[in-house]
Amino acid sequence: MKKPELLVTPTSVNDIALLADAGATAFLIGEQRYGLRLAGEFKREDIVEAVNIAHSKDTKVHVAMNGIFHNDKVDELGNYLLFLKDAGVDAVVFGDPAVLMAAREVTPELTLHWSTETTGTNYYTCNYWGRKGAKRAVLARELSMDSVVDIAEKADVEIEVQVHGMTCMFQSKRSLLGNYFEYQGNVLEIENRKQEKNMFLLDKERNNKYPIFEDANGTHIMSPNDVAIIDELSEMIDAGVDSFKIDGVLKTTDYLVEVTKRYRKAIDLCVADRDEYEDVKDALLEELEELQPMNRPLDTGFFFKETVY
Repeated sequence: MKKPELLVTPTSVNDIALLADAGATAFLIGEQRYGLRLAGEFKREDIVEAVNIAHSKDTKVHVAMNGIFHNDKVDELGNYLLFLKDAGVDAVVFGDPAVLMAAREVTPELTLHWSTETTGTNYYTCNYWGRKGAKRAVLARELSMDSVVDIAEKADVEIEVQVHGMTCMFQSKRSLLGNYFEYQGNVLEIENRKQEKNMFLLDKERNNKYPIFEDANGTHIMSPNDVAIIDELSEMIDAGVDSFKIDGVLKTTDYLVEVTKRYRKAIDLCVADRDEYEDVKDALLEELEELQPMNRPLDTGFFFKETVY
């Protein structure tokens, strides 16, 4: 039985070795200018260092270029891809076809992963982008478990699924926070998002707090809960899902290390000793619940939502 990759989004270069030792086998990094909603900002020198550390730990580095690129940035893509190739990254994650076209021209040997956040919803679409050059498709977070399993069984490309962390509910290219504070007569200095962890939208009717932050890509409103599916990995592993992702947006290094350790144990047991996994999976979920911040309850996301037609 194939053991899925455990992909984690680190907050800084210093996280790479810690997370590799905790059990991560791949990392998703990048910078705001090209990638969306990453746990930390990795400039070019950081990417080079991250690749060196990760490869010394026998792990992989994927770099996010999954932003939406307008004309002012398109001419930069080839240069950035050449840099990533020279840096030795293992894959580039893209959503905008402009990245695919640039890669065909300047770095045809680079491995590409297709990710558009919300449109990876069926195996036909995944296979379409596979025929265009993508080795992997990242599934939308709004899919049910049955849909994930069906896609994994039928897709001709690798399949990646998020198993832990928050989900983006809304993004606008506009600086909504800055505009609001300016309207109020205040000046809001927009900082790197990893420093903006205490801004929320309050929904009194649902008693929810939605994390909100603003960066170079606009304004992002995140889910009130974190998904955790550590006790429901077996179906996806049996279906052949290739990669499980732990999303570290707005999380601390200590938190990510501890969560990674639990998923490492769960994946290893689920592959090697299914009975023992069944015995300990509830305890692992309880441990994750104890790690959670008070305002971030865990749930199963859309995995078991009933589809309404």
